[in-house]
Amino acid sequence: MYYPEPLSKLMDSFMKLPGIGEKTAARLAFYVVSMREEDVTHFARHLISAKRDLNYCKICGNLTAQEICSVCSDTSRDRSLILVVEHPKDVIAMEKIQEYHGFYHVLGGVLSPVEGTGPEDINVPSLLKRLQNEEVTEVILAMNANVEGEATATYLSRLIKPAGIKVTRLAHGLSVGSDIEYANEVTLMKAIEGRTEI
Repeated sequence: MYYPEPLSKLMDSFMKLPGIGEKTAARLAFYVVSMREEDVTHFARHLISAKRDLNYCKICGNLTAQEICSVCSDTSRDRSLILVVEHPKDVIAMEKIQEYHGFYHVLGGVLSPVEGTGPEDINVPSLLKRLQNEEVTEVILAMNANVEGEATATYLSRLIKPAGIKVTRLAHGLSVGSDIEYANEVTLMKAIEGRTEI
């Protein structure tokens, strides 16, 4: 099937987004065409604004519209804790639970030799600098439970522990409401390793 060129170009743009295939791109493109011009203009402005007006916090690497993010500028937070995450969306997920009151450090990725991502390609040097200049007593590693996340956590642990700073890892294992019979081997192994006394 052939689409008119403007529609085809819009579909191509949508397909550059992760998880968007041709059918979804076509559905989105047709929806945009049916929108009021005013709404499309606002949508386009928001896209441009997000790209132009957001930057990374110069302290932790989180997304912000300011030079320093709202978390790093919050003087009521616990300065002894830094929770290390892969991406800014992980900060948002942690903040939603409203249980963690320390600071964050966003790596901007994980170690992945297959993809050619090494320590110099993620936000490790600034983390080490923060640990020298601040009164941090614990670093919580919150990488995803996959091969790259585990490798990154192990690497960071080996770098940080010699400084006498406690390094912990988020617990892994069975999620609430899940059935043991459907869990994979790695999940079950992590659940056994991370068991707690009740």
